[in-house]
Amino acid sequence: MKITFLGNFEVDYSSETHHANTLEKLGHEVTRLQEREPIEPFIELPDIFIWVHTHNWQTPGMDLLVKRLKKEHVPIVSYHLDLWFGLDRQRDLEDDPFYKLIDYWFVTDKLMADWLNEYTKVKGFYLPAGVYEPECEMFPKLTNREVVFVGSKGYHPEWPYRPQLLNWLEDTYGNRFEHYSGEQEAICLKRGWELNQLYADTKVVVGDSLCLNFDYPYYWSDRVYETLGRGGFLIMPYIKGLDDTFEDGKHMVFYEFGDFDDLKKKIDFYLENDDAREYIRKQGHELVKNHHTYTNRWQTILDEVL
Repeated sequence: MKITFLGNFEVDYSSETHHANTLEKLGHEVTRLQEREPIEPFIELPDIFIWVHTHNWQTPGMDLLVKRLKKEHVPIVSYHLDLWFGLDRQRDLEDDPFYKLIDYWFVTDKLMADWLNEYTKVKGFYLPAGVYEPECEMFPKLTNREVVFVGSKGYHPEWPYRPQLLNWLEDTYGNRFEHYSGEQEAICLKRGWELNQLYADTKVVVGDSLCLNFDYPYYWSDRVYETLGRGGFLIMPYIKGLDDTFEDGKHMVFYEFGDFDDLKKKIDFYLENDDAREYIRKQGHELVKNHHTYTNRWQTILDEVL
């Protein structure tokens, strides 16, 4: 099948790069178009057009190309990992024509998929994130790290819990805690195989995901799959829907948002109990590797669209 994919391919670790590589591994011919660069509207039409749109980015020539795609009944498909509802970017749904032009939109937010189907002509599908299959490997431990958080502290302003959590981890664990992100005050964010090694070397990874009012269901960060798939042991705040896929104490460990006493008890327990921790680490990794890679996700998308 011929697929044309418009997205951000400027770095080799972007989701779009991983997704395009995955589609090629599935046997499809993928033509990559870089978002923001002008498009020749009379390109050879594909069987499917995939469009992953970055907030505030515009691509010259897309209006004419979309008209051709619609006229020739080429399905326009998107699979996006971000959250819109409750954030400043929710305005995009009204202000940006992109969000009205998609035929099939696979989103990691179930409430948004339901909204699309009820209030728009876009066919919405709930499909959680995953992990890039070639990087879904568990490495041997080379050194010892105790407590790690991977991700930005200066997250969405709508989510003040993130800096509270990181401040608590820093105050509680001192130099036993390491924070990795692209921010200046943190250790430089690892990517690729370096991230696999970081998780292999770390006893406890503490996770977080934006959960409006602490009760927004069926949306969580792709770092859940990244951490487990790359071999990390994860303690994650409970979000409704997570337990449909992941069993507490088998694939990861849950705690309640804001219950730092409980979080400390669980971190301390798994820092000291190697066998219990390693059992959960291996079970979580196997579950994600077998069922939650982007190979699984894109096969689901293609089966639905075709």
